[in-house]
Amino acid sequence: MNIPFGIVVMVLGLGLQMSSAQEILVRAGELIHCTLEEPNFSSATADVGEPVVCYLSAFREFGRSVFPRGSYLIGHLSDYRNPGHFVGKGWLQLTFDRLVLYRDLDLPVSTKVVAVRNFNVNAQGRVRGHGHPKRDAFYWSIPMLWPVQVMKLPARGPRPVLRGEVPVVLRVLDDIAVP
Repeated sequence: MNIPFGIVVMVLGLGLQMSSAQEILVRAGELIHCTLEEPNFSSATADVGEPVVCYLSAFREFGRSVFPRGSYLIGHLSDYRNPGHFVGKGWLQLTFDRLVLYRDLDLPVSTKVVAVRNFNVNAQGRVRGHGHPKRDAFYWSIPMLWPVQVMKLPARGPRPVLRGEVPVVLRVLDDIAVP
């Protein structure tokens, strides 16, 4: 069986072209890590809809790096609640919807915030504030300070504030095909 040389070159060329144009699939359910670099992000400093940038950490799939260096996620503050006067803690909800790989290439993504360092995150992806449980317990344990504490009761608690370089863990909700 004698195959012409031109057909062999064409088939090999198509094979090389297809292997170089392969996409890496980031499956739904994967956890990706990024760093939110905001000096002071809270409901006092940002309004609903304001953009947020989160720089991606290294992510490897099948021994290959998926996201090039300098990739980041773009999102926005989608909702928040300030702490109540008497009860209730405040929360922030961040939504990331675009993945920027290069200056000219961005992909739509669907993610949910799973964890933020030093904060609790509930099932809806809301970053919950802390309050002052230790400080309040200390002041309420001293009877001389009770009148001051009674006067402070109507005041609001602290807002959740993301300061500095905060690591964020996101769960991918839909598959992402990264070229």
